[in-house]
Amino acid sequence: MTKEELVQEAFQAMKNAYAPYSNYHVGACVLARDGRTFYGANIENASFGATNCAERSAVFSAYSNGCRKEDIEALAIVSDGERIAAPCGICRQVLSELLEQDTPIYLSNGKDETETCIRDLLPMQFGMEDVIR
Repeated sequence: MTKEELVQEAFQAMKNAYAPYSNYHVGACVLARDGRTFYGANIENASFGATNCAERSAVFSAYSNGCRKEDIEALAIVSDGERIAAPCGICRQVLSELLEQDTPIYLSNGKDETETCIRDLLPMQFGMEDVIR
C-alpha cells in the first residue's frame, strides 16, 4: 500500500468519527508489515477524559489483533481541520511506547501533508527504561 492509499484509508476511517462536542473529525489507519490495516476514529464523550483519539484507537486495534511495534509499517492520521492534526500529548506518549521510533507517521488535512515519526514528535520520551529498574 502506498502512502497516498494509507492516507485515503484514514480519511475513510474519519467518516466514523463521533465528535458532537468539538465537531473536529479525525481518522487513522495503521498499516501492518503483513498488509493488514487497522482503523480508528476519534470518539468523544461528555466526560472529556473518556474521549479516545483516532490514532490510539487504530494502534490499540492493531495490538488487539496481535501486532506489536515491529509489525507496524506506518501510521496515517488525518483530520478535517484547517491545520494538519498532530497527535495530542497523550497520544504521543502512547505512540512512543507502541511504535518503533522511526515508524513513518503521515499527517494530512486533505490540503497539506507532512511525514514525521514519534522520535521527532516526542523528544526525550519517558519510557519503559525509566520505569523498570
